[in-house]
Amino acid sequence: MALKEISKNVYSIGIIDWNRRLFDELIPLPDGTSYNSYLLKNQKEALLIDTADPSKMEEFLQNIEESEVEKISYIIAQHAEQDHSGSIGKVLDRFPGCKVIANRKCLDLLKDELHLNEEDFIEIKDNEIFHFADFEIQFIFAPWVHWPETFLTYLPEEKILFTCDLFGSHLASSELWSQDNIKNYLAAKRYYAEIMMPFRNNIQNHLHKIREIDIDIIAPSHGPIYKNPDFILKNYQEWVSDSVKDEVVVPYISMHGSTEAMVKYLVEQLIKRGKKVTPYHLTNTDIGELAMALVDAATVILASPTVLTGPHPQIVYAAYLCKLLRPKTRFAGIIGSFGWGSKMEQDILQIIGNLKVELLPTVIARSHPRAEDFKKLDLLVEQIILKHQTLK
Repeated sequence: MALKEISKNVYSIGIIDWNRRLFDELIPLPDGTSYNSYLLKNQKEALLIDTADPSKMEEFLQNIEESEVEKISYIIAQHAEQDHSGSIGKVLDRFPGCKVIANRKCLDLLKDELHLNEEDFIEIKDNEIFHFADFEIQFIFAPWVHWPETFLTYLPEEKILFTCDLFGSHLASSELWSQDNIKNYLAAKRYYAEIMMPFRNNIQNHLHKIREIDIDIIAPSHGPIYKNPDFILKNYQEWVSDSVKDEVVVPYISMHGSTEAMVKYLVEQLIKRGKKVTPYHLTNTDIGELAMALVDAATVILASPTVLTGPHPQIVYAAYLCKLLRPKTRFAGIIGSFGWGSKMEQDILQIIGNLKVELLPTVIARSHPRAEDFKKLDLLVEQIILKHQTLK
């Protein structure tokens, strides 16, 4: 990624990772990603905001060389995770005397992860002002977005807010600026769903602080930069709000067709009643797509056959995903089937026990569903209709 100017003496110097398809050995990356690093410089020296993933270290160092800076005096480490901090050690080796600027929590994490020493750091406090060359730099602590040590960096004169993972997106693109289109929207929503959603309440509080700042540009650590901050701020305001949409999500798996027959019937009846409903067959589902659906949906119905006496492992995974992501879903239900015995309902309820949801009636059929099972599904549909009426 070539050096690209964002504002006067402020540059993007990060890396586009076109081919990465999995993050943390967990999160699908259908569009690759980027490791955004930013360079502030004058004629004599420069300052970095974050670095790059270790897998792209040599490419990142090449970018620094092409920037023609003689000296990097400081690295602002907004977050200790490796995709941001992994190249810090090499930069320190390349530029002796360079110091890492971080808060105490980040400092301690980096000492453990990169084996750095206390003397390598300058510790900063919340809202502290730091002066570098002609720049005035303010640090804004934003804990639990999405780690406890995360902070943001603000340049008041340029009205640029560097937001680390907040407002990011896993999107490899040659375009520096967000186009505020559906592709950028979906990439940002997927990123929020997979990474930020568990910290929704914390982000609500941070958004209040950010709204009080005069911002022209939002520069996250992944994905495009926002020249129109309202685009991403308004979307985040909706995603972290307590409001849900009149939508039903049905993650399901079926081994011999029984559970699938129940899912098809449930979906058809909801559609007939004018409800937006989306089934997700977990054998074929991109887990990121499911996470995105959980951002807004009022109801989640987990549908599973019984394996031995418990839920299918794919549904265990989906239920555990709900537990981890903690969506603002209002209602949850379980449907499925069994042969000779089942503790499926109890097992699923134990997994999702942390969710603040109202439970809907469970419908579990013995082997292939009979007429009475479909009648119970009709009653479940009625319950969903009634519950969703309270959303308005």
